[in-house]
Amino acid sequence: MPNYEQLHRQCRTLENLFDTKLTSYSQLVSTISQQTEDLEATGSGERWKDLEVELDDLLEKLEETNEELATLSNTPDAVSTSMLRAIQRHRELFQDNTRELRRTKTSVQNALDQANLLSGVRNDIDAYKSSATDSLLAERGRIDSSHRMTDDVLNQAYETRSEFSRQRASLAGINTRIVNVLNTMPGINNLVSMIKSRRRRDSIILGVVIGICMILFITYLWH
Repeated sequence: MPNYEQLHRQCRTLENLFDTKLTSYSQLVSTISQQTEDLEATGSGERWKDLEVELDDLLEKLEETNEELATLSNTPDAVSTSMLRAIQRHRELFQDNTRELRRTKTSVQNALDQANLLSGVRNDIDAYKSSATDSLLAERGRIDSSHRMTDDVLNQAYETRSEFSRQRASLAGINTRIVNVLNTMPGINNLVSMIKSRRRRDSIILGVVIGICMILFITYLWH
């Protein structure tokens, strides 16, 4: 069984190492709180786990060493009063370290939860921004498509108007040629006028004949 001096030195070494690791572990709280990137991407999560495992191992070794010192203290002939006080001090430091590690674990876990929450919020915001950008691009695509359709309709309308203008010009040209032909052939106008006059005369003669026939017929009936 190790003697008091060996156990005392071993306990002091473990306590100093535990204090150093616990300080680094405590600093993770502020590091994680200020973290702006994903914890897994930066390696903060792995560092936290490694330090926690190391501290648990050191605390377990401290507990074993303190138990050996406590067993040694049960032998009054093997230890002096100053040794008993040192053993008691090691036991108190072990209890303080246990409480401090438990408290720091809680602080680190809270910082991790908050960092993960903020990271999730940032991811949701980024996803929303990406979705909003995609929606805006899609909307712009629909607007551009609508503009193209409008341009096509306007072009068709302009083409139709141009075609009507060409047809109107063509009809005007035909009408002008007909008028010119009529003006260059006065005999045709005279012939048309004679035909109209003869038709009116024939209509008058036919009306007179019908009237005379009706008078004669009525006269015959009265006799």
